[in-house]
Amino acid sequence: MPATTPATALLLVNLGTPEAPTAPAVRRYLAEFLSDRRVVQIPWLLWQPLLRGLILPLRGPRAAEKYASIWMPEGSPLAVYTRRLAEAVQARLPGWRVLDAMRYGRPALAGRLRALRAEGIRRVVVLPLYPQYSTTTTESVRDVVLREAAGLEVQFIEQYATDPHWVAAVVASVRQWRERHTAGEHLLFSYHGLPQRLARNGDPYPQQCEASTRAIVEALGLGEGEWTLTYQSRFGKERWLEPATDATLQALAARGVRRVDVVCPGFAVDCLETLEEIAMQNAELFHAAGGGELRYLPCLNDDGLHADALAALARRIAGADA
Repeated sequence: MPATTPATALLLVNLGTPEAPTAPAVRRYLAEFLSDRRVVQIPWLLWQPLLRGLILPLRGPRAAEKYASIWMPEGSPLAVYTRRLAEAVQARLPGWRVLDAMRYGRPALAGRLRALRAEGIRRVVVLPLYPQYSTTTTESVRDVVLREAAGLEVQFIEQYATDPHWVAAVVASVRQWRERHTAGEHLLFSYHGLPQRLARNGDPYPQQCEASTRAIVEALGLGEGEWTLTYQSRFGKERWLEPATDATLQALAARGVRRVDVVCPGFAVDCLETLEEIAMQNAELFHAAGGGELRYLPCLNDDGLHADALAALARRIAGADA
């Protein structure tokens, strides 16, 4: 602990994760996550009996097995890499307090804000680790901040979808990976999906995913036929953003593509959706459809350029005096 209280704190806020790869821990986490009205917009009295009576009992054990397949010795990859990223950013902001926080689960965002206020810190920069803004993710973080930020001066970073330092970090990671492994025949950009209904109602998420992809593609110098933007992680029966990652991979295999590289720029750090859904499930699907090899490119995680980019974002919003 520093001898004096820093003037400013930075909270790097991620989605959250179960505390253990067990059915009870996963059920607790999913109960909090899927009870957020930003995430599931079904009337409460209809949704809660369905969630607690059917979905959690069925999904808990299955999801626990998936988490177990990617669990690290230090814990959940999302928690481990988010903590390491906060430590890397802290090294770049020595006069600040830099902490990780989770919207769901621990360390809880609400608890972090209360602790900072009790410590005497008065200015807090909140950076949701979602490069592309969505009402389902970024606004849910803001909901907590608005409830818990009394007595704090809060500066909120809504998105960094085309921030040049972040784009440069993604581009560098792709180039370095390709230098080590050689480029595949096609580069697939896979983002977390969203119900089309939300996009029709004005959520700018798909436009920001497109803007991120264009910026990365232009910096890499890729031609139109060398890449595709897709969306993963559909849930429920309503129509989600398209094209879907799994269907696109099947189409690429049918076209004769034998080696596809997949990058996920919507995820700041690796997690269940990248390590299990993409690198395992979709790799198997691509192979079964006649494709040869799906190669997943890791997220930025605690890479130095990633930490540089986020530290620069925080400094910029806080001002030169921070």
